[in-house]
Parts: sequence; structure tokens; C-alpha cells
Amino acid sequence: MRKSSRPAGRRATPPAKGAKSNNRVMNVTGSRAGRSSEPRKPPSGRAAAAAKDGPVREQSRNQPARSVSRKPESGRAPSPVAPRSRSLPAASPRPAPAPAPPPEPVAVRIETVDVERAGQRIDNFLSSRLKGVPKSAVYRVLRTGQVRINGKRAKPEQRLEAGDLVRIPPLRVAEAGELATPSEGLRDTLAERIVFEDGEFLLLDKPSGLAAHGGSGISLGAIEAMRAIRPTQNIELVHRLDRDTSGLLLLAKKHSALRRLQALIRENKVQKRYFALIAGSPKQERFEVDAALHKNQLRGGERMVEVNENLGKASLSRFKVIERYADATLVEVEIVTGRTHQIRVHAQYIGHPLAGDPKYGDEDFNKRMKSHGLKRLFLHAHSLRFPWGDSGDERQFNAPMGLDLRAVLEKLTR
Repeated sequence: MRKSSRPAGRRATPPAKGAKSNNRVMNVTGSRAGRSSEPRKPPSGRAAAAAKDGPVREQSRNQPARSVSRKPESGRAPSPVAPRSRSLPAASPRPAPAPAPPPEPVAVRIETVDVERAGQRIDNFLSSRLKGVPKSAVYRVLRTGQVRINGKRAKPEQRLEAGDLVRIPPLRVAEAGELATPSEGLRDTLAERIVFEDGEFLLLDKPSGLAAHGGSGISLGAIEAMRAIRPTQNIELVHRLDRDTSGLLLLAKKHSALRRLQALIRENKVQKRYFALIAGSPKQERFEVDAALHKNQLRGGERMVEVNENLGKASLSRFKVIERYADATLVEVEIVTGRTHQIRVHAQYIGHPLAGDPKYGDEDFNKRMKSHGLKRLFLHAHSLRFPWGDSGDERQFNAPMGLDLRAVLEKLTR
């Protein structure tokens, strides 16, 4: 085969118009291929363009890429040519953002208990002094001995006296912008659920699913929401309700009222009554459960309460049957003591767990109640009664059972 005398890289001259083509093509090295006996396939893609416009020289692998310009044929728009790649100058590095100023150091504080705060529990005293600090952090510094009263380690249930010196460890209090704020929907809900209010206290019909206070992963509870809604008032939590329990929650608007209300609770002068739906049918119409309860912290951090006569605290609940159904009973429960999860654990202890209780309840019973539309724990604090005022007259407050719980009862068969 004869070598091409044409220099490599030069563009082949297209045949003159009307000249006869020799039907030979060039391979990538520039040598001529033999005549093919097979019919040629119509070119496609870039090959079609090359066949129409004429042969295009092959780019040597050792030469840098160059753009090729062609004169467009008459009546034909020029084909767009990709712009040549250029190396851009290195961008100058952006200046690093200025570091945020470190938070101001929080120092140890020593506060003197005034007469107004005398009788208050140390954990509640700390919560009022450390607005924005979660309850879990308050109890942590108490457990680790960082809080001291007159130089001695404080216990969470210890009560203060006028003149006591309280050492408050350095805890960073959240700024106003960092505090969780209630949504407009929650603000409207809480405003509609205020059962009673005067200058000393208010009663809130707390919805199920809203914690009484923040902490342990909960940034916003009922007390934080009310403080955000009424920032000029000194609102304090008098007692607690489980997150899944609905009903009456007592909030003090003055510290003097807080002290008096908590004193009434300690003296068992505040009567609390709940509606609950329990599994099965108790034999008696009225009965008491007197069983000591002990808090048990599990490895995963979940808090469980169990009956333990040796380690537990005395706990008393009084049950009264309201309505019996086929496989459930509506009862009213009065708690003489106010232990954590008291009604739920006492009901489980006697073999009649509460409906919708994921922690202490019966799984099969919960499934049956769910089929009737129950979507929450069936426990509602419907009544509070306590003496109040200079005359000591009994005050009675009520919050009716919610429509969601009433709808479940209507679907149960008797």
C-alpha cells in the first residue's frame, strides 16, 4: 500500500465539483484504506456533518486542542462552536468570618432567701431563679451536690427558710431569643382553656400531649407557654400533670399564692379527682389502692414507677365506678397523695390498667380501644377542690371530659 505524501495534520482538499470520487477514506493514521466491496452505510452524527462539509483533519494526540472556524454556507446558520477552555486565575481566598464572641462567663451566685420565698422547695426556687434552664439541668446540679444551702448539700425536696444562703452553680440562662415560643394555635388553645382566673391563681384545662413543663427533650411545656404569652406576670407551676393526661392544672400568679397552694397540697387539703377508663370490671363499686410507689430509672433514660413497699413512698388512690361496659369500666379516681404516675401504676397493680397507656397498659386492650377511636391515654383531671381565702371557704373547679373521650364511650357496648 502506498504511503500518503501529504503531511500529517493538513486538511485534505475536497474534490472539485463534478469530479469523480475514488470512494476511499482516510483512517486515523492518515493512510489510505482499501476499496470496500460492501455497500457503505449512510453516515450519522458527526460523520454525517463531515461528509456534507468535507473531510476534517484529525487532531493529533500530542497537539493542544484548537478551535476550527468554518465559513457557513449561504442560507445556512452557523453551527455554534464550544468556547475554548481557559484556565481562570485562582480566586483570592475569602476572609474567614469573624468568630462569634464567646458567651459571658456565668459565675456562682449566692442568694439570700427572703420571707416571701420561705417554705418553698429548693428545686422550685432554682427554677424561678434560672428561667430558661430545663428542669433536667436543675435536678442534675442538685443530684451532683452543686447546690448548697448554708454550706450543706441540698436535696430536691428540701424546703427553704427565711435567711438561708443558697449557692447557685454557674448555669447559662437562655436568652430571650433562644427560648421556644408558643405557636399562634397554641396561644389560642390555651386562652380558650382557662377555666378560672383571679389576681392570685388561674386554672388551665391542659390538653393531652402538652407537658406541664419543659425538660428531658421537651423545650416547651404549659408553664413556659403561659410565661411567653404573659411575659409581665410571674406565673409559677403549683403541681404537675403527666404529658398525656388532660385536665385541670393549677398555676399561681403570686409567690404568696404559690406557697399557700403548695402548703394545702402537702397537708392533703386539695382534693383531685380524675376520670379514667380501665380494663375489665372491678368487683366492688368503691375501693382503695394503698401501695407504695418507687421511681426506677432504666438504662435508656426512661422513667418507670413500680409498687415497692420497701423503697417506695406511701401512695393512696380511691376508685369509684361510674359506668360499666362490656370489657371496660369508667371510674372516678381521687388521689390522696400525688406520686408520679400514681393512678396508672395503681390501676395496673390491681389488674385493671388504663386504656391507651403505652407504658403500663395492656396491649390487646389498647388495640380494642383504638378500634373505637381512642388515640391517647384515657385519663382526665376533671375536679379540684380546696379551701381558700380568709374565711377558708371551699372552692370547687371543674373541667368536663373532652369530646374525643366522650366519643369513645359512646361506641362502647354495655
